[in-house]
Amino acid sequence: MEPLGIIAGNGEFPLILARSARQLGVGPIVAAAFDGETSPEIDQLVDHADWIKLGQLNKLIEVFTSHGVKRAVMAGGITPSNLFKNLRLDLRMTTVALRLKERNAETIFGAIASEMAKDGVELIDPRPFLGESVPQAGVLTRLKPNNDQREDIEFGLRIAKAVSALDVGQTVVVKKGTVLAVEGFEGTDECIRRGGALAGEKGGALVVKVSKPNHDFRFDIPCVGEKTIESCRLGRISVMVMEAGRSLLLDKDKLLTAANEAGICLVAVHREGDSPVPSRQSEEPRAVPSA
Repeated sequence: MEPLGIIAGNGEFPLILARSARQLGVGPIVAAAFDGETSPEIDQLVDHADWIKLGQLNKLIEVFTSHGVKRAVMAGGITPSNLFKNLRLDLRMTTVALRLKERNAETIFGAIASEMAKDGVELIDPRPFLGESVPQAGVLTRLKPNNDQREDIEFGLRIAKAVSALDVGQTVVVKKGTVLAVEGFEGTDECIRRGGALAGEKGGALVVKVSKPNHDFRFDIPCVGEKTIESCRLGRISVMVMEAGRSLLLDKDKLLTAANEAGICLVAVHREGDSPVPSRQSEEPRAVPSA
């Protein structure tokens, strides 16, 4: 059986991916974990984990090549402050960085993926290994959106897609055809709380979180977790919208329970023209069910 590599960052994502891949019969699983970032629990969920420091690109690649890994996925983030503290780039990473004319997440990760490919390790989309954590289209909670909210969903999707195309943010908060907040550098949770506060004492705003046009899911998947639901509760949000097949539900069962208890409606929508989730068995894509 072909092994799978995981570049394991922080948070729950690497753990969810490892558990899901195991349930799908993937194995052996090899993880490259980062000191001070990755949860120690990863050791218990994979067949082999090597702990490395940020910036050790050559060692990261060797973790996989030494175990015959030809396909790897990226899961979890890196604390931004750690990118500026005690960061020691190895020669290979330094060479990659010097070649970059622009330095943002996509260019950096794209360059790392190209470097990995030189040693025969392909960085691939993790969605096929995430099972039901990637939602299909439909209402995910007990509450369903009413007609007015459905109109706001369409409005919010148009605005969120336009904003994401400008690489500003991927989340908007709307109410009755009015944009209350657009995600900026502060992140999703603060955007939700800020927009919720502007909706008035009764709340009732709607949150839409989308992917970017031509989104590269190898490097990032829009995530919704319990923290997101808590932000919605504090912001008195009524509906949270995400994209079917293009989002990740972190700890899905707990998340849906929290949403139901808070009286928040979660909806996954399929947009015409969206790219489907690639198949784990082949390079041919499989369709995402439409609403």
